[in-house]
Amino acid sequence: MQKIRVGIVNYLNTKPLIYGLKRPPISELIELKGNYPSKVAEMLINGDVDVALVPVAVLHQLPEYHIVGNYCIGTEGEIATVALFSEVPMEEIEKVYLDYQSRSSVALLKYLMKEYWGIKPLLIPAENDDYRSLIKGTTAGLVIGDRAFEQRKISTFIYDLGSEWKKITGLPFVFAAWVSIRQLPDGFIRLFDEANESGQQIIDEIAEENPYQLFDLRKYYTLHLSYKLDDQKRKGMTKFLEVIRDL
Repeated sequence: MQKIRVGIVNYLNTKPLIYGLKRPPISELIELKGNYPSKVAEMLINGDVDVALVPVAVLHQLPEYHIVGNYCIGTEGEIATVALFSEVPMEEIEKVYLDYQSRSSVALLKYLMKEYWGIKPLLIPAENDDYRSLIKGTTAGLVIGDRAFEQRKISTFIYDLGSEWKKITGLPFVFAAWVSIRQLPDGFIRLFDEANESGQQIIDEIAEENPYQLFDLRKYYTLHLSYKLDDQKRKGMTKFLEVIRDL
């Protein structure tokens, strides 16, 4: 039987989801392909994978899609690893570099700047990690993922996008969800969901297996991240898709 190709993101925040996918029985049915979020989105759009953990903003680009299972990369408030970083207060920012690894975060930032913060800086799509060295003076930058932990040690002002979304909408935010471009068998989805669930039961062990000096991973996994795609997160995801469509 041909294995189902699964696109995964190589960030620390996905470890509790990926843990179970690397173990039987689901591991015998799938082939894992990893990259950063925007690249994984391209893989799904191009049909290079069958199901992937993709930025929610990409859903508008898919002619057909199915949300797979009941897990996601979400937050009930402060996410810690998706933020606008700056040396000056928000109202003094003149330029903003946009993280090339992101889609949902870029869309969310544009929404916040226009509808909530009321600022209109020059937006510059970054092409590689060199842009982080340019975050100084009146030039800010959106940084996501593990690199945001590093940036937190450098920048004076940190505007957390998860927190800002919660302030406006009162809803949690879903940065990425498991999405397929075709309907997958119910039996597979059940095993896939069980694999995602298995990592939630051993957060302490996963944090210990991935020693990290810049941030307390147990705190990150339990306080900042919220993996269950519950009704409130689905409402938040629907709201986000509505606002970026209007933009």
